[in-house]
Amino acid sequence: MSINCAAVDRLIDSMSFTQKVGQLNQRLLGWKSVERNAAGRLVASDELKQEIDRWGGLGTLYGLLRADPWSGQHWGNGIRPEERTEAIAVVQQTVLERGAHGIGVLLSEEAPHGHQALGGTVLPTNLGLGATFDPQGVQEAEAAVAAELAASGIHIALVSGLDIARDPRWGRCEECFGEDPLMAARMCEAIVTGMQGEHRSKVGHGGVAVVLKHLAAQGEAVGGRNGQSAVLGPHDLHEIHLPPVAAGVRAGALGFMAAYNDIDSVPCCANPWLLKDYLRDQLGFDGIVMADGLAVDRLEDMAGSIPAAGRAALLAGVDVSLWDEGFTRLEEYADDEQVVAAVDTALRRVLELKAMFGLLPEDGADTAAIAMPSADAIAQATADGREQAKRMAREAITLINDGQSAATLDDIRSVIADAQAGPVIVAGPFADDFGCFLGDYTAPLPADEQSSVYRQLVARLGEDRVLLAAKPSDAPADQWARASTVVFVCGSTSERSYDSEFDDNGAAKAVTEYGATCGEGVDLSDIRLPWRQDDMLGEVAALTTAPIVSVAVCGRAHVLTDVLERSAVTIWAGYAGQYGPQAVADVLVDGADMSGRLPVTLPAYPAAIPVRYNDRQSAAHVYKDAAEPILRGFGYGAGSLAAVTFSEMHADTQSHPDEVLVQVTAHADDHGAAGAVNLFAHVSGGRRIPRLAMLVDSVYMDLNAGERRDIAFHVPCDRLRDVGDGQVQVTCTLDGDSTHTVTATLPGEY
Repeated sequence: MSINCAAVDRLIDSMSFTQKVGQLNQRLLGWKSVERNAAGRLVASDELKQEIDRWGGLGTLYGLLRADPWSGQHWGNGIRPEERTEAIAVVQQTVLERGAHGIGVLLSEEAPHGHQALGGTVLPTNLGLGATFDPQGVQEAEAAVAAELAASGIHIALVSGLDIARDPRWGRCEECFGEDPLMAARMCEAIVTGMQGEHRSKVGHGGVAVVLKHLAAQGEAVGGRNGQSAVLGPHDLHEIHLPPVAAGVRAGALGFMAAYNDIDSVPCCANPWLLKDYLRDQLGFDGIVMADGLAVDRLEDMAGSIPAAGRAALLAGVDVSLWDEGFTRLEEYADDEQVVAAVDTALRRVLELKAMFGLLPEDGADTAAIAMPSADAIAQATADGREQAKRMAREAITLINDGQSAATLDDIRSVIADAQAGPVIVAGPFADDFGCFLGDYTAPLPADEQSSVYRQLVARLGEDRVLLAAKPSDAPADQWARASTVVFVCGSTSERSYDSEFDDNGAAKAVTEYGATCGEGVDLSDIRLPWRQDDMLGEVAALTTAPIVSVAVCGRAHVLTDVLERSAVTIWAGYAGQYGPQAVADVLVDGADMSGRLPVTLPAYPAAIPVRYNDRQSAAHVYKDAAEPILRGFGYGAGSLAAVTFSEMHADTQSHPDEVLVQVTAHADDHGAAGAVNLFAHVSGGRRIPRLAMLVDSVYMDLNAGERRDIAFHVPCDRLRDVGDGQVQVTCTLDGDSTHTVTATLPGEY
């Protein structure tokens, strides 16, 4: 829908200062805006009515459909998929009836890896999606999620994507696409294009507005502690943490969320350089900036008071608040010319966004004519989302160890397929667990959609063949002796229970002994597998001579050294989403290929962290008690592309003045292959210490059996040059394989 600027101007002129401030607030928790009457029907709550009356309208409403332990919403009391239309209608009609200007409310929902609502699609978390190295696949998956949101009457999707996994101690690593800025940038572009369409073409037409979070450098927090200071210089800020931001702006993102952390002492929510000079003036961003939950109020110590905190955030460039009181106190600055002007600027952005969704009254009308959700459209979009979730779960599965003992994955598959072989024992704390695959920010799924690795193997091999042993003592010694294969399901979980304690922003506050070990609020000082799982695997290995397949379900770069040493095969599954168990069974029983690659570096020791592939100094042989601190490198994957051979690699620096063209020929074996082929570069000759490597391009390919294909990598020179006073030498390496390396020389810049 086109924006009628004159109509927006008239609306702004007709509003009181209080009404203007109200349009910038997102204070009310959406699930508290409706309740059930005696007949069980949804009606507007008094809290919703009071909020509308206070402001003469409502700007943005957060989480109307959200369901999870923090909100307390579940299948017994939350808004079910078939009730979404009713809930949206109740809220919008109440806002229109009680508001002063006939303006509808923007509805925002959490969608970091699918819609966090009852019946919503659950994709792999970003760390799992990062393992696919498949931006096109992510774009298609996010388009399906956006279609579900739009069909449900939602306007804004709050989507993680900007954060870079720099320290595995940070609980929110699962929300990162990995440790590489280029891949994160491509994934952010995929999110925006998928959800908003090319050039925002789907916004208001089957798509939603994306608010990318979190801006910026949250993954750099000291010690992996959530919301803590990011201590880094401007060069690393631009090179590591801002590429996804720039990519989001290029793709047309309509929103960004300012993060909790500070950068060199300046809070992101009160950083005019970040939110104005860089985001708007340098990149040309024209959408809204939203604060993270209660982040404005956290400025109180800096600003001196809650009202001053609201003023500081507003003047720095925040347009929309989230749950805080600071923006509600902006009324106290009605005589402050700076605040009045900033309120009008932010209000215009909010109203222009509302216009895109038809939430403003058209000329001559008293109220907006808001289209209500369609139950059929919701059902169709949800079904499409499920198919995308299945596909992405399969792509996320990553083989990181094969043939550690005499048995290979192919050998194990043959044994599993042999009905006359001994039992398959599924062991480990997550053997019969579903929630471990889902990640944080996930609504509960109905019982008939829940599964586990154990249940999937039973469904395919039969109850007589598959035994469950969450603890080694759960199976008798004779069964361990007879076992043909052991599948050990280990890792971590972000699943919250409904009796958990939470901080005021929804982060986990208290974690029980066998509760969440990852996710927001669960930062760890020890990144070994929790609950002594390494010891448990050792006990299992002592009980059987059968080959062990370990399935590591992880939301961070856990230390898997013991797992690899004791397992014939190790599969890394990230948090692969609701279809993660099926994807694992597809690999083990159906022989599905694994195209995934590690999106993070796996450390070999718990204290030899952080280690990143793009560090400037190698950590090898630095620690005298941990000479080789890296267990598996970024981009490692021993799956379907391992059998692809490459030849005729060469670099061309002449054809295009602004890029290096690297070409190589790929040859598939007689099975074919799919997955990403990555090109890394090491640059020398500038004035800075070069990074050990940089991912400079990645091409996702699908090769037929026996196919030969030329692959071209296009590497922009501005990714390679640095300020220097001589020539810059670039060494390009294919997926860390020193046998496929070319060197090119570029003129230096002065």
